Amino acid sequence: MNAPMILPWVAHKAGISQELTLKLWRRAASEAELRLGSCRGQEYYRLVNESFLSLVEDESCTEPCPSIPNLAWAWRQQHRISHLSMMAAQNLWNEWLDAWQDCIHSARLPRPA
Repeated sequence: MNAPMILPWVAHKAGISQELTLKLWRRAASEAELRLGSCRGQEYYRLVNESFLSLVEDESCTEPCPSIPNLAWAWRQQHRISHLSMMAAQNLWNEWLDAWQDCIHSARLPRPA
């Protein structure tokens, strides 16, 4: 699995190096693959993200750091936003498909005399 492009931002916000962030991402990915036995699917990606954010927050600081935002919240919010866009695109496609099929079916019906 390729590392997401957001890793440098996560590293910066957590105050850790990009190398450590990449190692944590790879560790989360391998743990998720061992746990699920597969490296595909929605459950795998959800588990990788949750595990990665947990590892980053553990590494970011040992005592509470008020200047560092909760990364898990930001990641989940981005995930929600991306799903809304996908749902909107799917709804648009379904509406277009229904309209197109209605148009085709109405053209095939015999016209009343």
